[in-house]
Amino acid sequence: MAGIDITPDAQGKVRDLYDLGDRLLLVATDRISAFDYILEDEIPHKGQVLTQLSKFWFNLLDGVVENHLISTDVADLPEQFQPYADYLRGRFMLVRKADMFPAECIVRGYLAGSGLKEYNREGTVCGIALPEGLVNSSKLPEPIFTPSTKAEIGDHDENISFERLVEILGEEDATALRDLALKVYTTAADHAAARGVIIADTKFEFGRLGDTIILADEVLTPDSSRFWPGDTYEEGADQPSFDKQFVRDWLTANWDKTGNPPRLPQDIIDATSAKYIQAFETITGQKFDPATF
Repeated sequence: MAGIDITPDAQGKVRDLYDLGDRLLLVATDRISAFDYILEDEIPHKGQVLTQLSKFWFNLLDGVVENHLISTDVADLPEQFQPYADYLRGRFMLVRKADMFPAECIVRGYLAGSGLKEYNREGTVCGIALPEGLVNSSKLPEPIFTPSTKAEIGDHDENISFERLVEILGEEDATALRDLALKVYTTAADHAAARGVIIADTKFEFGRLGDTIILADEVLTPDSSRFWPGDTYEEGADQPSFDKQFVRDWLTANWDKTGNPPRLPQDIIDATSAKYIQAFETITGQKFDPATF
């Protein structure tokens, strides 16, 4: 299997992180996770889609929020990583090291997933009261900010109230993160809508660099967001998606959640890869061509 023969300093479900002092090298692999498991099968080109889509959004959001990106050019790879340039092409980001906030900044524009389940029980999403009469996939009256804690691999993120976020970060930082997250979501959702894509919800991570709060990690990818095709959107039903919900749905239908997840069939792997690439091409208006990265 292609990869880097250098041990990462930290490893997430999808990304490998290499500490370069005041910079980090973030490598998006083709691993895919679902239900807090890293699946045995990889999704071809997934890491490149995540990286290139993040790069697109960082550029588009320039002027809305600063970010940590330095380069995605293999010519800028540190010397020890140059032997792996062919593997790394298109799937790495050289970034500034920021002091990351210990929270996931989730913004929801539509009613889906765990938010729908809570709403059906209690009329709220993450404790935020919503109007009566909403149904599966309803557009919310306005986007809502629903932060969560960051969990270690194998653990679950915990939804928290804005008031709890204030207790953790202080009112000034909590308010700044909320306002930035909502502004970034609104800007991105407007762009995506013009391209025929609905961003139902997404999660951001922010850090501090000096006195500045910056957008970091991946941003508005099929792993961190729920993307729906706008031309088939219909309130009251589950929506087809450009994200890994496709894999979750297959696992739900073929696995009882006991033991390790089953291997993915080749047709599911291929279809998932195609969905990731479709998300990139639809949102960016660019052809997905790994040879150009």
